[in-house]
Amino acid sequence: MSANEPTKPTPPIPGPPAVPMPRKAPTPAAATAPVAPVPAASSTSAEWGRVSEDGTVEVKEGDAWRVVGQYPDGTSEEALAYFVRKFDDIAFKVHALEQRQQAGGASASDLAKQAGHLIEEATDAAAVGDLAGLRDRLNTLTSSLSEATEQEAQQAKELVDQAIAERTALVERAEAIAARDLSKVQWKQVTAELGELFDAWQAQQQNGPRLSKGISQQLWKRFRDARAIVDKQRRAFYSELDDAHKAARDAKSRLVERAEALAPRGIDGIPAYRNLLDEWKASGRAGRKADDALWARFKAAGDALYAARAEQAAAEEADSAPKIEARQALLEEAKAVADESNIKRARALLTHIQRQWDEIGRIFPREKERALDDKLRAIEQGVKGREDVDWKKNNPETKARANDMSSQLLEAIEKLEAEVAAAEKTGDKKAAKEAADALEARRAWLNALGG
Repeated sequence: MSANEPTKPTPPIPGPPAVPMPRKAPTPAAATAPVAPVPAASSTSAEWGRVSEDGTVEVKEGDAWRVVGQYPDGTSEEALAYFVRKFDDIAFKVHALEQRQQAGGASASDLAKQAGHLIEEATDAAAVGDLAGLRDRLNTLTSSLSEATEQEAQQAKELVDQAIAERTALVERAEAIAARDLSKVQWKQVTAELGELFDAWQAQQQNGPRLSKGISQQLWKRFRDARAIVDKQRRAFYSELDDAHKAARDAKSRLVERAEALAPRGIDGIPAYRNLLDEWKASGRAGRKADDALWARFKAAGDALYAARAEQAAAEEADSAPKIEARQALLEEAKAVADESNIKRARALLTHIQRQWDEIGRIFPREKERALDDKLRAIEQGVKGREDVDWKKNNPETKARANDMSSQLLEAIEKLEAEVAAAEKTGDKKAAKEAADALEARRAWLNALGG
């Protein structure tokens, strides 16, 4: 430091805790020295303080003066202004707190806590100003906040009770899931449902009111235990499913190899491939990706066999074209069978056509062969029906029975005619009518027999 540089004042020394202290009696030499006047400060709070000659600063609280500190290296005005600024800082905080209370929206309990802190700060503060007035304002503010604080406490309790109820509901839903028969559930659905419950739990924990540690831990333990039960069963399920998939995958891999080995057999391998297909259906699931890949190979092996059959069928169908035309020509010729009135000649013509039909041989595809056979069969049924009717009509036994019946009817008719004549002769109308009715019935039977 240069010799020309002015010496800076020593910072003020804060006073001891606020205890009203009487001023010392001045010595005779100093009795006539006047007390330093209170300097003008940046605030009217300077009216509440004074500075002694040794730089000791005091504040007036009620009727007593309290030492708040010392400012030995500055002027009295500077010393007083320093402690006035300390008061102004506290007063500003009190004013800001009052403004927040009037504006609303802030927590009454938080405001009350801040007011309490400011009361402590304004008590025995190392500041110069109306500290008692600040404390009165803070006490008034605290009183006005007490009712709101109680309401907030009640609302907070209600919110906590509601949060407990909501979390308890989540716990009970999780426990209900854990209590199900988990061997029969859809795990995708259960996992999603439990995930939604966990998300709801986290949302309440982050955004809801804070619960007591005991209740929070108790509810979380129940929720965690329920999740653990479900997770254990799910892991066991998927472990078993993995084992089942592996077994099915191995079995289907072997079936694919066997199916691919049938390729050289061509059409003759189709029955064996169908047996393999039955084994495939009974082998279970191997997982979507594995199933799709293995099935593609298995199906390709089968497609090769059926393609060979399709080629053979196409060749057989080409060979069958002349046979189809020949049978269609025979069907045209067979139309004459129905037009032939003589049954024996109709049967002979049909027999001739049937021999030619069989000589033509098999036709492919089978559907066309069946369609042609059905048309010829209809003609055969027509001839057979005509033969049945003719047989019934010309059967010797039937004729003998008919002749015997006719003889009996003729005898009855002769007898009834005699009865009618006798009744008419004697004038017995009743007997004549009965005999005439019986006679008419017998004649009708005779006509039906062709007599």
